[in-house]
Amino acid sequence: MSPPLFPAEYRASGVLLHVTSLPSPYGIGDVGPAAVAWVDRLHEASQCWWQALPLGPTGYGDSPYQSLSSFAGNPLLISPDWLIEDGLLRARDCAGWSFSATAVDFDAVKRFKRSLLDAAWKNLSTGTRPDLRLAFEHFGEEQAHWLDDYALFRALKARYSGASYLEWPEELVRRTPAALDQARRDLASEVQQVRFAQFLLSRQGARLKAHARAKGVRLIGDLPFFVSPDSSDVWAYPELFLLDAQRRPRVVAGVPPDYFSSQGQRWGNPIYDWNALAARGYRWCIDRLRALLAHVDAIRLDHFRGFAAAWHIPAGAPTAQSGQWVPGPGADFFSVVQKTLGALPFLAEDLGIITPDVGELRDAFHVPGTRVLQFAFDGHSDNPYLPDNYVPNTVVYTGTHDNPTTRGWYEDLSDAERRNLWRYVKRTGGTSADAAPALLRLAWSSVAALAIAPLQDVLNLGKEARMNQPGSAEGNWRWRCTETILSASAFESLRDLTNASGRSGGLETPRTDASMAAAS
Repeated sequence: MSPPLFPAEYRASGVLLHVTSLPSPYGIGDVGPAAVAWVDRLHEASQCWWQALPLGPTGYGDSPYQSLSSFAGNPLLISPDWLIEDGLLRARDCAGWSFSATAVDFDAVKRFKRSLLDAAWKNLSTGTRPDLRLAFEHFGEEQAHWLDDYALFRALKARYSGASYLEWPEELVRRTPAALDQARRDLASEVQQVRFAQFLLSRQGARLKAHARAKGVRLIGDLPFFVSPDSSDVWAYPELFLLDAQRRPRVVAGVPPDYFSSQGQRWGNPIYDWNALAARGYRWCIDRLRALLAHVDAIRLDHFRGFAAAWHIPAGAPTAQSGQWVPGPGADFFSVVQKTLGALPFLAEDLGIITPDVGELRDAFHVPGTRVLQFAFDGHSDNPYLPDNYVPNTVVYTGTHDNPTTRGWYEDLSDAERRNLWRYVKRTGGTSADAAPALLRLAWSSVAALAIAPLQDVLNLGKEARMNQPGSAEGNWRWRCTETILSASAFESLRDLTNASGRSGGLETPRTDASMAAAS
């Protein structure tokens, strides 16, 4: 059994901010100079961790949780500034475009980045930077186990105007060798361009990670439990999912009815055939983890409870009500991963309906669980989200990407919940402006090994800064911060709070051996 991620008495803190939300003149945050400046800002504020959302190429609704691949990165995160620095672009290639500084216009950004990548590819193809051409070819050989399928998938998806792969010609859906060979010949240039974008992002991501490590800032990635139904994962590996003869899901993922939804939630993701995965030594899953650990130091395992049991809903059911719990891979999976990677650098997102088997699985492998302060003030002393009820091997958040900002959350609280909050922090009362600072102090002073706040709470922003509204299909994932709102005083306060609560670095470096091994 490997040691836990956080050693005994480890104390540290960090900030949750998706890469797309960083300031930049290009309509979206990226992994270039703005990310480097962000790491520096975290370092100066005594923060040891930066947590982002999933980094894969987005599909439906531009949600980072509906990625077109478990292995690829989102080419929208490529830095134009670093392409100019590499000699693959000229500054004038970026001219003539105008973007909002406060929200991502994904359609406009996609057109812009596509034009830049086309120009960069043309420059490489005509002899610019022959050293990079060699590095690109080496990258393609090294990553062929996922990159070949993904690049062809994206080229085909473009050919068929973005349609789901299930709507492609039958011979492509079924991946007949002759049809795939013909497609590779017909789309050779398009396939190479997809591969090139992944090479650029991998190169830039490695540069960012090296800078963060030099500054003592560790990176937390986010791995969705399920994959998108329209992804290169399902297209390339249908045998690893519970599909019917037409390659469509037999059952789909979701959660059962609860206090928040009388019909439950029907997410629609295909569900793994864990027997097939286990028979292959979970190789596909481990490759998926390695791909992310090449760019981050630790991984938030989304929907951790799915490893214990997942809610299987018949594919034809209109709601989640007719589903049932079906056991997942459990301890067998983590034992194999631990043996292969040498460590388990994971954080468990164990929110929702948590049964004893979920906690037992988490604790058996010393994986820290998640607590969210916005869920704490229902008036029950045994509420697991109250700091009094934490164990040290915990990550506490003021809120998450799915929550309102703490200021916005407070505005919607009942009077009783407001009284519970102020009573718990030993104050006679307060306003919405006082809520985020109060939750930060609670999180940072708790026994949890790691305390994290979304940047929106560090800056005490309101409802206008919410990142995602679950159940709403429009307007999510677009929020961006600007240089003007990144006030020095907020980060000075964060540094002072961090130092006062003993979280400015911890007593030991966290154990992220697996990420180092994966990157080497």
